[in-house]
Amino acid sequence: MRALITGMNGFAGSHLADFLLTQPDIQVFGVGIGETDNLAHLGDRVTFFAGDLTARTFAERLLAQTQPDRIYHLAGQAFAPISWQDPWQTIEINLRAQVNVLDAAARARGNARILVVGSMDEYGRVDAQHLPINEQVPLAPDSPYAVSKIAQDFLGLQYFLSHHLRVVRVRPSNHIGPRQNALFVTSNFAKQIAEIEAGVRAPVLYVGNLTAQRDFTDVRDMARAYFLALEHGVPGEVYNIGSGRAHSIQRVLDLLLQQSRVPIRVAQDPARLRPSDTPVVVCDASKFRAQTGWTPTIPLEQSLRDILDDWRARVGVPSVRDYQIL
Repeated sequence: MRALITGMNGFAGSHLADFLLTQPDIQVFGVGIGETDNLAHLGDRVTFFAGDLTARTFAERLLAQTQPDRIYHLAGQAFAPISWQDPWQTIEINLRAQVNVLDAAARARGNARILVVGSMDEYGRVDAQHLPINEQVPLAPDSPYAVSKIAQDFLGLQYFLSHHLRVVRVRPSNHIGPRQNALFVTSNFAKQIAEIEAGVRAPVLYVGNLTAQRDFTDVRDMARAYFLALEHGVPGEVYNIGSGRAHSIQRVLDLLLQQSRVPIRVAQDPARLRPSDTPVVVCDASKFRAQTGWTPTIPLEQSLRDILDDWRARVGVPSVRDYQIL
């Protein structure tokens, strides 16, 4: 089986590549722009193409060359706050890349299964009576990013209906883990702690809104979910994916600070506050579990420990063993 991951050099894409390589008889192809550090550990076990999917001719050549049986479309602008700074850039990148991939697949008239990745952000601010959020809750986007994900979601549905592409749509919750960009909250906190431990940052950790509650799912569990979505999901259907538990940002911060090797003071940075911040997001993934048998296996505490250790390695913090020797 030939699998193509768009955005493979990104956070989720690199972990999906890791997972696919554990499965038998899968040849993994990837595409993306920018740095490829996340793929360094994969060596020649994958084939990676550097290129921009917002260019239609490139997308057509890519699909013609790789002839994929599975397409995992993960490429795009994934950080919601950036979308407020330049709304059109996020919308343009996320829609144009997907249109080109879907259109190329339609023109190829192949039989590939295609994963379209939306977001729980599509639901926006949800009344308490609708928690946890299932797929029937009305969409109410409260950021340009969320609007772009709804458009991607419905483009996937449109190409299923109009071109009979075997599109499966998913709306994942916040996923976290090693290798995530420091723009995202858990990775940002861990990076600050690691830099404080390394002595390259003053012992003050800056935060934004700590009251928001999010459904955090480890990216390694999410990668497995994406695989199962294409193997067992029903084309045309949409599935929420998440742990089913909401954790406050305050709890995430507390769990990370418990692992710090030095005293740290916490201070709020107004620049980290968003124009709109949904109070609570918790996912009802019962439809997806019933269809695929998926369930998350990695607890939040382990995810945070792995994220912090990843950042310690990146900034050169001595290991626990080194501390003991000293």
